[in-house]
Amino acid sequence: MHRTAARKGLLRPLPPMDLPFLVLVLTLVAFGLVMLCSASSAVALYRRQDAFAYVRPQLLYAAMGLGAMWMASRVDYHIYHKLAWPLLALSLVLLTAVLFMPEYNGCKRWLVLPGLGTLQPSEIAKFAVVLVFAHIIALNHDRMDSFAVGVVPFALVLGVVAVLMLLEPHLSGTMLLLFIGLVLMYVGGTRLVYLLITIGGGGAAAAFLIFFKGYERERIDVWLDPFAVFSSGKAGKDMAWQTVQSLYAIGSGGLMGQGLGNSRQKHLFLPEPQNDFIFAIVCEELGFIGAVIIIVLFALLVWRGFMIGMKAPDKFGSMLAIGLTAQVGIQVVFNMAVVTNTIPNTGISLPFFSSGGTSLMMLLGEMGIVLSVSRGET
Repeated sequence: MHRTAARKGLLRPLPPMDLPFLVLVLTLVAFGLVMLCSASSAVALYRRQDAFAYVRPQLLYAAMGLGAMWMASRVDYHIYHKLAWPLLALSLVLLTAVLFMPEYNGCKRWLVLPGLGTLQPSEIAKFAVVLVFAHIIALNHDRMDSFAVGVVPFALVLGVVAVLMLLEPHLSGTMLLLFIGLVLMYVGGTRLVYLLITIGGGGAAAAFLIFFKGYERERIDVWLDPFAVFSSGKAGKDMAWQTVQSLYAIGSGGLMGQGLGNSRQKHLFLPEPQNDFIFAIVCEELGFIGAVIIIVLFALLVWRGFMIGMKAPDKFGSMLAIGLTAQVGIQVVFNMAVVTNTIPNTGISLPFFSSGGTSLMMLLGEMGIVLSVSRGET
């Protein structure tokens, strides 16, 4: 009897998952932990007198995340149809609650959980938005070419979540959320002209932030010429310092890099080397070759995730796989663009590499859902 019950639960026989996707995820997790250990050692020793202060909890979160990925890969993904709206409601409550939390670096992005650490509600919100969008598209995929179905519900969901995230403020998370939404709307069947209208509205909002909020204007000034802003001592000097040191790190890496563990910029020159700017340390220690390897790994992960979505047995599974994989790809592009000063500094982490327990666990759980879709169960 016990054996029969087990076979109906998480240990029941299932079709095989997509092995290449799994290998890519595990490779990126391992690569990320090694680089976090190297990039965070100096700042961890300075701040906490422990060179492993950042990587030790990350190892624990990675282990829990891998466990969550395994469980998610064995759960029928259709259950998320029922969880889409409740999870969105929960994320809105958490995004509201975080506004009453103490500031950290001028932002209110984390909920403090006594005895457990911190929770970043925006990570839950991104997942909830993908679920809700996939849910709506799956139920209405034959009517997505109408404005009432193909735009209005998505715009309302994105609008509410975006406003709460901008109040933190969390501009990078908001931008990421909007791009994920646009990808799902396009793949789901929203007409191109409606998408262009939506993009135009988002561009107008971005222009408002840039020209009417001083903090965002500082980001643009730093982006245009970080060396001039830093040397002049104008507003935004600290942000310019971070960009300048990032470019120094990337430039000093050369073709083959300084060698693993041999970064100079991580020794308190580059702020937050364990988080948003960890890719700069990767470039410095592993050089152009190492950076290209990481980019190729991420590109293969996104490609494989999209293939899983295209082969999914139903629309809901297809939208889930594409949305969750697109989230990773867009975030990687944003992070690397910031680190190389291709776009203004928006403060966004590198998936699988940057320090952050909530992000890593959520990400691995989401990859488990993609693996569940790859099993092809209907």
